[in-house]
Amino acid sequence: MDTTSPDIDTKQLVISIKDLKKSFGKLKVLDGVNIDIEKGENIAVLGRSGSGKSVLIKIISGLLKPDSGLVKVLGEEVDTISAKALQELRLKIGFSFQNSALYDSMSVRGNLEFPLVRNRRNLTRKEVNNAIESVLNDVGLLQTINQMPSELSGGQRKRIGIARTLILQPEIMLYDEPTSGLDPITCIELNNLIVKVQQQYNTSSIIITHDLTCAKTVANRVTMLVEGKLLTPGSFDEVFASQDANVKTFYDYNFINNT
Repeated sequence: MDTTSPDIDTKQLVISIKDLKKSFGKLKVLDGVNIDIEKGENIAVLGRSGSGKSVLIKIISGLLKPDSGLVKVLGEEVDTISAKALQELRLKIGFSFQNSALYDSMSVRGNLEFPLVRNRRNLTRKEVNNAIESVLNDVGLLQTINQMPSELSGGQRKRIGIARTLILQPEIMLYDEPTSGLDPITCIELNNLIVKVQQQYNTSSIIITHDLTCAKTVANRVTMLVEGKLLTPGSFDEVFASQDANVKTFYDYNFINNT
């Protein structure tokens, strides 16, 4: 699939990170991360488990504070703005959790309605219903509107999680291991949905993954977190043309040793 988006504005940065560092005790997780993400761009961040990928997006969304460095999101320095400003900024950031994070006690309708009415209190019942049906239609699951999360497959739960995020029409999407635990066919469906979200909602996205097929399918650029630093982002083929042993080992595990 061609993921080159005609809507990318190379003059507008939505995320800018300079010399980001984060440690937990003596363990250095991020050790000088630098990256810029353009409006309308999907970028995949690859890396082994425990390499710090999830820490990176938690810092971007203000869930963790960096030890040092600059993290600017939609023009705001995340670790220095007020609590109120951070809350407003988070409404523009959609977070797709690895485990979907749905409320098991609520129906699909309830899961989507909850964040909408909490943050858009002036909507009428008709507007709420229309918004719920619209995003469910966009993720191809309108028929599940009255089902409970326990009645859904793993892939359906992830799609509903994405729909719940999209209902607030975010400018940025953060995907944490979107294809983890899914069968190959469902992975393809999720990858196609990520590209559809980028094109239809004009989102800028970071996709945290160790799935190279996902990265190759959804990303305009790819990078890899190695020893606390990000490799220079490029196309999938550019990144994996590297002779770096860390890169080659990661590629071989995914496409050779794991087949």
